Amino acid sequence: MPAIQPEDVKPQLRGALAFPITPFNADNSVDIEAVKANAELLATSRVATIVAPSGTGEFFSLTPDEVNAVLEATVEAVGGRKPVVAAAGVGPKLAAEQAAYAESVGAAAVMVAPPYYAVPDPDGLLDYYAAIADATSIGIIPYARDAALFTPAMVRMLAERIPSVIAFKDGRGNVRLFQQIREHVIGALGKDRLIWLGGTGDDLLAPYFAAGAEGYTSSLACFWPEMSAELYDLASSGDFASLRARHEEVVAPIYELRQRKRGYEVSIMKAAMELLGHKAGRARPPLANPSEAEIAELDALLRRLNVPTAESRQALV
Repeated sequence: MPAIQPEDVKPQLRGALAFPITPFNADNSVDIEAVKANAELLATSRVATIVAPSGTGEFFSLTPDEVNAVLEATVEAVGGRKPVVAAAGVGPKLAAEQAAYAESVGAAAVMVAPPYYAVPDPDGLLDYYAAIADATSIGIIPYARDAALFTPAMVRMLAERIPSVIAFKDGRGNVRLFQQIREHVIGALGKDRLIWLGGTGDDLLAPYFAAGAEGYTSSLACFWPEMSAELYDLASSGDFASLRARHEEVVAPIYELRQRKRGYEVSIMKAAMELLGHKAGRARPPLANPSEAEIAELDALLRRLNVPTAESRQALV
């Protein structure tokens, strides 16, 4: 199978990019059949692209073999209906191996997580992405957060040095810096060089899209891809009044639960999946899992919002 050309993927990043959870069995092993079932839900939805395994999918807690298995199962289940973006990171050699494997199984691009080093040298950080890009011909998407500390000049140099870098995902929540980076790169290289992605979740669409984002990564898509697509429609059309109403009604209550403890950004989404009849399991350490009282609170919220369950979805098939 010929590799997907980086430029061909860029238009498909304009939308909601689903960040699915990785389902675990009771013994904490990866449930591959559930990975496929969850991928099928997303493949038939209006999300633009699926990232597997994502940060919400506990990429950081999976072994290299598990990362590959989740990716391969997702690509198989999606069956070409959506682009699947792989994850890579931690160190240059491991990430390069992951990127090469991603291309071999049909992934459309690679989203690169920061290296496992607290504050890398800027030149060394650029070398890290170059080493990964050298291992594959598919597109590269840097994910700015934690150790990946980008300045406007660094992103410009990255785009100049590595032609296969197709997008920039900001996960730091610093919209002013995101805007400055975007304006600097567009001024130097043109408006079509990169696709700009808001990467902090479903709750900051308004500021990111006002600052020029063209797509965003959604963990809400785990169990409610219809809402993720609707939020994108409102943000991309500039209907910020309607987006604000949806934020206050839907997004803010869910994110309030997610933000109560570190790790809840994953484990609350997994708990929601379970409550709605999808397989998810608990989050792996060191992430915290919600209490029984918080799960009951989440259940009441999902019912109030009338989120579709697995059973109700099946009835529509």
